[in-house]
Amino acid sequence: MEQTNSNVLYWSLLAHGEWEMILAATSEGLCFVGSINQPLDELKKWSESKLPHYELRKDDTELLPYINEFKEYFKGKLKHFTIPVDLRGTAFQCSVWNILRDLPYGTTHSYSEIANIAENSKAVRAVAAAIGANPLLIMIPCHRVIGKNGALTGYRGGLAMKEKLLELEKKNIGA
Repeated sequence: MEQTNSNVLYWSLLAHGEWEMILAATSEGLCFVGSINQPLDELKKWSESKLPHYELRKDDTELLPYINEFKEYFKGKLKHFTIPVDLRGTAFQCSVWNILRDLPYGTTHSYSEIANIAENSKAVRAVAAAIGANPLLIMIPCHRVIGKNGALTGYRGGLAMKEKLLELEKKNIGA
């Protein structure tokens, strides 16, 4: 079967200071941000599930606009991403992810607060599951969601990465 650009998953490695992660995009927009210092296997596993008929193709040039915005974020100069996204999830997951995209930079919110914003206060577990399935770490800022008691809770990139992201934002909130 011949591959066209419409079924290609482009990827590249973002390396900026201590941050090293894989980014991937379709022709529609960014669809995956890997965990810090994780191998390509993380992307392969995700793409086999979400985009099984796509060809993985390394292309640094195609990912450059995405990489540049992430670098600006890590420098503390970007508070809201403007790059296009290609969300791959259920309608409920996408609705939760869109709520997360609207969370202000440098703030934290509990899972129950997110459920309330979604107008379903009893769906805290479903909200947590949707947040856990977030394929766009940082850009969809699930690192801003914490436990009701203020404790850091699960994060695909690991709690150390979540803590670093929250510290980065706290440090640059007024910048």
